[in-house]
Parts: sequence; C-alpha cells; structure tokens
Amino acid sequence: MLSIHGKKMTIPLLQGGMGVGVSLERLAGAVARCGGVGCISTADCGYREEDFMKHPEEANLRALRQEIKDANTISEGHGLIAINAMVATQQYKDAVETAVDAGVDCVVSGAGLPLELPEYVPEGASLIAPIVSSGRAIKLIAKSWLQKYKRFADFVVLEGPKAGGHLGFKEEDLLEGTVKPVEEILPEVIKELEPYEQAAGRAIPVYVAGGIWDREDVKRIMALGAAGVQMATRFIATIECDASDLYKEILLKAAAGTARIIHSPVGMPGRAVETPLIKRLEKEGRIAPTHCSRCIKKCDPATVPYCITKALIEAAKGNYEEGLFFTGSNLGKLDRMSTVTEIIQELFGGSIEGYRPEFAGL
Repeated sequence: MLSIHGKKMTIPLLQGGMGVGVSLERLAGAVARCGGVGCISTADCGYREEDFMKHPEEANLRALRQEIKDANTISEGHGLIAINAMVATQQYKDAVETAVDAGVDCVVSGAGLPLELPEYVPEGASLIAPIVSSGRAIKLIAKSWLQKYKRFADFVVLEGPKAGGHLGFKEEDLLEGTVKPVEEILPEVIKELEPYEQAAGRAIPVYVAGGIWDREDVKRIMALGAAGVQMATRFIATIECDASDLYKEILLKAAAGTARIIHSPVGMPGRAVETPLIKRLEKEGRIAPTHCSRCIKKCDPATVPYCITKALIEAAKGNYEEGLFFTGSNLGKLDRMSTVTEIIQELFGGSIEGYRPEFAGL
C-alpha cells in the first residue's frame, strides 16, 4: 500500500502519464478520487497557456502548479496525485522540483534513466519511482541511488513491450517481435530488487504496464508478483480525459492494426496510431520544424525529423492530419466512451486477493 501525506491508494492502480495534454488535472484527479494514483504528464503541460509559444518554460511550470492543485481538489483527499517526468526533457529538473514544491504525492520518471531523481526530491517530500523495462535497468538505478544518495525507490513501474508512448527497448527488437513479454521481465526486476528491499527494510512494489486491459489481466499479473498495474490507453476514452473529444474519437475509430512502432525525436522508439503524419514522414523523411519550444535536451531543430511537441499538441487538439497519437497495443479494444468510475468498477469492483477496495463514489 502506497501512502504519503496522510493519503493512500486503496486500489492497485496507477494511471499512466500521457502527454501532451492527455492526462492532466481532470483525469488524474478522477483516478485518485477512486483510490488510485492519478498521473499528470509534465510534457509541455502549459501548452494551453496564452504565453506558451513565447515563454514555454514559464508557462509549463505555472500550469503544472495549477494542475496539481486542481487535481487535488477533484480527488477530495482520496488516492494519490503523481507526475510523470521525462528525463529527456529540458525542464526535467525544474518540473520535478516545481511539482514537489506544489505538494505532489509521487514523481514517476522515465524516458531515460532517472539517475539524479533523488537529488530533486527531498526524502519524505514525495514518493519517487523509476520507470524501467528490464532487470538490468533497475539494478543500475537502485545501485546508483543507494551509493550516491542513500535512497531507495518507493515503488517501480515496469513497462513492457506492449505499452504505449516511448518504449525502453531497441527499435529493431520491437519491430522483429523478439522482446521478452513483460511476464518474463517481471521476475527479473523483482529479483534485482530483493537486496535493496532487505537493505531498506521494506518492500519495493512493482507496478506493471503494457497490455493490461481487464480484471483478468490485473489478476494474472499480480499472481506473478506485481503489486498492481499501470494503465493508460483505456483511460483515453473517458469523459474525464483531458484530451479533446476529437482526439478520443480518432482513437475510437482506429482499427486494431493501425498501432505501430515509430522512431521519436526523443531518441527512443514508441507506439502510435498510423496517421497521415507518420505516412508523410516515411515518404518525405523530414518535416522541418517552424518553431522550437525547447522541450527535448538533445534536439537540433536544424536536423530533427519533426517537432514532437507540435505533433503531440496537434493530436491533443484532435488534428488527425498533423497529430502524433501515442497508444498501447490494446488500441483495438478501445471501442466506446466510458467514465473513470465505470472502468475502475469493472477492474476492481469484485474481490482481488489481498485488496479490499473502498473508494469514493462507488
């Protein structure tokens, strides 16, 4: 059970961070209100601010503070509010420190190895959790955190090859289908964490993401040793999701076969809906950016194949022609609009061994 600041989660669920503009205060607050961990993506979260084009850094941090405040208002003191912060972003340090100062409960960090995360989060201020895709990665992070900061992860998110967005695997392995399933990676991660759990004198729970859809998936992965699950794609088609209605309609209309592996300007492969943008990039090779919001650390506007910020913002607005729509492998199961409460009732309304969910609104 995760607990901080007198708040605790009562269902074994993390809602995955989705940027730009897909998981902000409304979705995160709704998930937390049901007893889970609602997650705000820090990726250009200030894109709706009037001064974003001129002053993206200031707009992002201002918006992040307000989103955390609003999410906590929506949650009414239930569950936990988290941020998802990408190591690859220019504002990584500032975003994490701003969120912690704003009272966020958890900092979940991936898109690179968050080796310096404990430096930005004072012990006891917020829970810290790395996102990993292998036992090797968690071993490296755990060893580094202990040696340099005398810190341990509060929990770990394991993202398998069926997850959406940026993926921590080699692109060629994903395309060839040679990546181990998350069910085989989980025991490796658990084993690597054992000496650190002993040193910390407590459990370090692992939450599994990628390909999780229904109650049977949750029960199956927890039977393998996971403490719970992280889910993202299924929460897109909810009224509480912060993306536009057009965004939701596009994903609902997408066929199961249209989710594919792409190469992101972040430098990692990702899974996204096949759209005109992706087809145009395959044909032309590059769509030169017309504006830079200074989002990624290692980005040269003169050579980058396209601007991921623009593509994700256009997606959040529902621009099918120019948008980049990240999704998990279960895209084809996304067939109707729902609510956060309805999904969580379906997932956890019955008994799951070891849990007795009691959350607001049900």
